[in-house]
Amino acid sequence: MEWTNRVLIQMKDSLLNEDLWVSIGEGLLKIILIIFVAGVIIKIGKNLVQNFVKLREKGPIRISERRENTLLKLLQNVLTYVVYFVAFIMILEIVHIDVRALLAGAGIVGLAVGFGAQNLVRDIITGFFIIFEDQFSVGDYIRTGTFEGYVEEIGLRTTKIKSWTGELHILPNGSIVELTNFSIHNSVAVVDVSIAYEGKIEEAERVIQELLAEMPARYVEMTEPPELLGIQTLGNSEVVLRITCETVPMKHWYIGRSIRKEVKNRLDEAGIEIPFPRLVLYNREPKQDGHASN
Repeated sequence: MEWTNRVLIQMKDSLLNEDLWVSIGEGLLKIILIIFVAGVIIKIGKNLVQNFVKLREKGPIRISERRENTLLKLLQNVLTYVVYFVAFIMILEIVHIDVRALLAGAGIVGLAVGFGAQNLVRDIITGFFIIFEDQFSVGDYIRTGTFEGYVEEIGLRTTKIKSWTGELHILPNGSIVELTNFSIHNSVAVVDVSIAYEGKIEEAERVIQELLAEMPARYVEMTEPPELLGIQTLGNSEVVLRITCETVPMKHWYIGRSIRKEVKNRLDEAGIEIPFPRLVLYNREPKQDGHASN
């Protein structure tokens, strides 16, 4: 009982100690000031980075807008992480935590973890080069391995790809060895049109050429007028004509379907027959003498 009373008296004396509360108040003010200054530095730094990127746009050396946006976001994130890390270290010093011992221990732990997390390190390094080299950006349509779709998110460790059927694939960056980006350059739509052997090829070509000359006015996705290359193959029951058209990135499927529909309608209007499977029947009737005839 006496020991409990002694402890309570010491706690009371500590709580009533004016120097203690002054020290706590000074520490809280310093912490608030550090957080405020860190926020101001981050805001000013982001504006400086953004202004630097704008100045680069007026310079003689130009880079793509996609890459500028990616690098801008990356530099702003790095600035934020660095400033907050420094602020965190300063706050630890204010609360009388030995920062040097903490950093030394973290270095030893990090070294041990590094040997067991080689894949993680590889993912981060690969992710950095993906962003730095602008291999692909958010919104691009890419194919890597067995996965294909639109890029939803790019991180230093993982990349998220959404397929056209809705599945979201999350890939470690280190697993991205080979990559095809469909969104950088213009696409090409390839359409094959079949004409029956009985039809007039010259007439079909003339009708298709007239149609193709009209289409760019209706489809802004076409960067150039479609081109009729000519006869591609001679099939069993049809002559195949090939049409190509350069489009803006990832619009070749839409333009290809539109060309097929309009060509079909125009050929029907011109009375040009599109081939269809045919079945020939032979009637074998027996003769009087028992021999069959064709």
